[in-house]
Amino acid sequence: MSADDKKKNACVLAMEYVKPDMKLGLGTGSTANIFIELVGEQVNQGLDVVCVPTSVASHDLAHSLGIALTTLEQCPQLDLTVDGADEFDDELILIKGGGGALLREKIVAKASHTMVVITDDSKHVDVLGKFPLPVEVIPFGEASTVIAIEQVAGQLGMKGRIELRKSDDGTPFITDSGNHIYDCHFEALKSPRQLAAALNAIPGVVEHGLFIDIASVVLIGNSDGAYKLQR
Repeated sequence: MSADDKKKNACVLAMEYVKPDMKLGLGTGSTANIFIELVGEQVNQGLDVVCVPTSVASHDLAHSLGIALTTLEQCPQLDLTVDGADEFDDELILIKGGGGALLREKIVAKASHTMVVITDDSKHVDVLGKFPLPVEVIPFGEASTVIAIEQVAGQLGMKGRIELRKSDDGTPFITDSGNHIYDCHFEALKSPRQLAAALNAIPGVVEHGLFIDIASVVLIGNSDGAYKLQR
């Protein structure tokens, strides 16, 4: 079974959490796109929901499918957000941001009563960090910000390359909020909670890809269907 098939199994299970009249956050990325397409199918069959996308890409996909959209300014509290993850552990700590939307994804998730994560079984790890940790930074003074990231990580015993993410044309990747992303190849995040707190204290860091105590349940697609882990 392909990875996309496994992702779809998780997305099908996630649709059980979607109820009529919900205010729903829509994630970003390949797995979230499958979920958005399923929501679009149900909307075309009469499901009444209103959704807040976490990126321009998700907005455009949802709009093309006829899904009713709003913003957090108009609707600041949501019932449910469904989004993917690049990695997760047994505590349901996530690494997100591979698609570059981590800031808006975290804002929308925190504005929601429940966050459901949709993944395939390859994303479940014992120790986070094989997937590089994305850190979104303000372009002003970013060289100093990167040094600060290196220092706080080193104090926690984490070292590795910190690379500016680039677009296909070789220019710096720009997030929907106009910032840059640095991918931190630390290999093993031995102290994710401490690292998250240390990164939050760096002035040039806008947000990081560690989602801690945010996900309520992770739905994991595999060749047999999907199963769930809950906090």
